[in-house]
Amino acid sequence: MATATEKTFYLETFGCQMNAHDSEKVIGTLRQEGYRQVETEDEAGLILYNTCSIRDKAEQKVFHRLNDYKALHKAGKRFGVLGCVAQQEGEKIFERAPYVSLVSGSASYRKLPEMLSRLEAGETRITGLDDRQTDETFETEFTARQNPYRGYITIIEGCDKFCSYCVVPFTRGKERSRTSTSVLEEAKRIADLGYTEIQLLGQNVNSYRDPEGKCSFAELLVRVGQVPGIRRVRFTTSHPRDFTRDIVEAIDAHPTLCDHVHLPVQSGSARVLKAMAREYTPEWYLERIAWVKSAKRSISLSTDIIVGFPGETDDDFIQTMDLLAQVQYDCVFAFKYSARPNTPALVMIDSIPDVEKSKRLQALLDRQREIQRPNYSKHIGEVMEVMVEVQNPARGQISTRSSQNKTVNVTWAQPIAPAPGSYMRVRITASHPNSLIGEVV
Repeated sequence: MATATEKTFYLETFGCQMNAHDSEKVIGTLRQEGYRQVETEDEAGLILYNTCSIRDKAEQKVFHRLNDYKALHKAGKRFGVLGCVAQQEGEKIFERAPYVSLVSGSASYRKLPEMLSRLEAGETRITGLDDRQTDETFETEFTARQNPYRGYITIIEGCDKFCSYCVVPFTRGKERSRTSTSVLEEAKRIADLGYTEIQLLGQNVNSYRDPEGKCSFAELLVRVGQVPGIRRVRFTTSHPRDFTRDIVEAIDAHPTLCDHVHLPVQSGSARVLKAMAREYTPEWYLERIAWVKSAKRSISLSTDIIVGFPGETDDDFIQTMDLLAQVQYDCVFAFKYSARPNTPALVMIDSIPDVEKSKRLQALLDRQREIQRPNYSKHIGEVMEVMVEVQNPARGQISTRSSQNKTVNVTWAQPIAPAPGSYMRVRITASHPNSLIGEVV
């Protein structure tokens, strides 16, 4: 139980890895300001929701959550809305949920200590809503790392791509990169904490431009991989427009760089890609895929696809299905199109019925599942190094991950399971469409 004078907080995170890592930095900042994190809203004096606006009706879900707990306001608790929905809705949040005291977009997190002081002084409507033009990034030495086996580093914030369906450029501001010096210093701190795997993050991580001019994105990958103690480096999410051949060459030349590339295509139709303002053609995209497939290492590929974008015809969808067959992805994240606030696609006529979108989505997922069956089964008999992520003692298994970002469930009969973050060599004995089964060598 918190004492009358103790500062306590509860933080719930919605959305992507970027949001999860933002929350790690927010938690670290709050702890530095004298707050203690608690497990439930009932225990907390300050209740924070770090929100995501990518999915359909995200803002409605946030307001429903706030409404569920508004009775806690009468008990003297304070509420704050952070992240993309906060930036998107702004001061309208105060109108719809007047018991909220703090609204802050992710581009304003560096101001959290000041905003917390104002909150403690009794202010009831505090906003941190930087516009797109901010050049600041959120850097802190007090990140509270929550993942037991992987350290995250945001190297670039914001987005300048303005894809017609996407709200991110409006909620996270313009692209702004951290210096390579600060990134490498954070990588060293992570290694000193005992982490051996680092994942570099950005809305478009490979759009990174070093303000110091010391290194390209590919060179930064290599330098992070050379930090003593680091055995694996991952990065997400790449944009095809900034995917350069030297990234593949770096992966080929440096074993610490994981042999996995996530390269969202969104559609296999040139007409739909143009309407999406992706600014590349399927042919241009496939050229980058050819670079990956020509590498000396076998590099796993994954992607994002949107089905049912306004105006997508049956033929457009067939072209997307054809692209799946041509690329042979190891994993696909597919979604039905949904209109997002402030995006250019809002003026397009979304005439495709939801039932048709669902039909196309299921057809795509079924096709991808059949593609993955042989892709995964080819690993049977192979010996690979995996990193432990989750222990499942009740099932007699541990869940691990390969360098190619594939889940490998390993049979484990011994009473003590290896800790998350440890490595082992396993032989693959069986496969499923989305995972592998292995035994310890």
